[in-house]
Amino acid sequence: MIAGPLRPLGTRSVSLPAVGMGCAPLGGLRAPVSEEAADSALRAAWDAGVRYFDTSPWYGRGISELRLGRFLRQFPRQDFILSTKVGRTLHRPVDAANYRSEFWMGGLPFEHRFDYTYDGIMRSYEQSLMRLGLNTVDSLLIHDLDLSELGGSSDIVEHHMRDLERSGWRALESLRHYAEIGAVGAGVNICGTIPELLQRFELDFFMVAMPYTLLSQEPLEDEFRLCRERGVGIIVGSPFASGILATGSRSARPLYYYVPADEAMIAKTRRIESVCARREVPLKAAA
Repeated sequence: MIAGPLRPLGTRSVSLPAVGMGCAPLGGLRAPVSEEAADSALRAAWDAGVRYFDTSPWYGRGISELRLGRFLRQFPRQDFILSTKVGRTLHRPVDAANYRSEFWMGGLPFEHRFDYTYDGIMRSYEQSLMRLGLNTVDSLLIHDLDLSELGGSSDIVEHHMRDLERSGWRALESLRHYAEIGAVGAGVNICGTIPELLQRFELDFFMVAMPYTLLSQEPLEDEFRLCRERGVGIIVGSPFASGILATGSRSARPLYYYVPADEAMIAKTRRIESVCARREVPLKAAA
C-alpha cells in the first residue's frame, strides 16, 4: 500500500500523493537518455518516496512507457499510482530504413498519428498497456488536444475535438464506467483549453503543463474557478516551467516553455530568486 497522506483528485474516489514524477525526460527530451540513467532516475524517485508516475506514448515515442513499466513491474501493483495518455497511436514508418526522429533526441523509431476516435483511443490505451507490461493504469488523460500541439489552424483542433465528441469520449466513459480506469483527465498546454473541454466533456481532472507556474498564473481566477465549481481536480504538471525554475536564471541556457528563455522571463525569474533568497527558500522548493 502507498504510505503517507493522499489528496482527493476531484470528486471521484481517486487520490494522489502531493508529489509525483513526470516521465517525459525518460524519452530523451533534450539529449539521449541511457537505460542506466533512466533506471537511476526512477530508483532515486522511488527511494525518495515518490509513488505517483505519469507517462505518455508520445514521450520518446513509447520508450518512456517501456522504461517506466520495466521499473515498476518489480513492485506490487497496489504500491504505486500510474497515469498515461491517449490521443496518439504509434506506427511503423513507411520508410523504416531512412526514418529520422523529430523532437525527441532519443526514443523509438515509430511515427505517431493523432487519433481521438473510439478506435484511436482504445488502440492507444491497449498499446500503452503492452509497452508498460502492466494490465491496469489508474487514469487516462486526453493528450495535446490544442492548437499549440496540433498546429495548423483552429479547424484542425475542432476536427479532432469532434472525433472525441462523436466516438472517442464513449471509449473513455466506458473504461471509467467499468472501472478499468479510475478517472479521465486532460493535459493542458495553453489557456482556453480548460473551458472548451469542460463545456463538452465530464472530466475528472486537468494536468496543467505550462500556464500555471511561479512565472505565470493566468488560469487561476477564471479557468481554475470553473474547475472548482465543478469539482474537477488540478495537477500542476510543469512546476519548473520546463527548466528555468529548476536551474535558475544564471544557468548557461535557461529554458522556458521548452525553448531558451527570453530576457523578460529571465529578469522575472531573478526577481523571484531575490524573494526566495530573503526568505531562505530554494527556488525549486518554492516552484
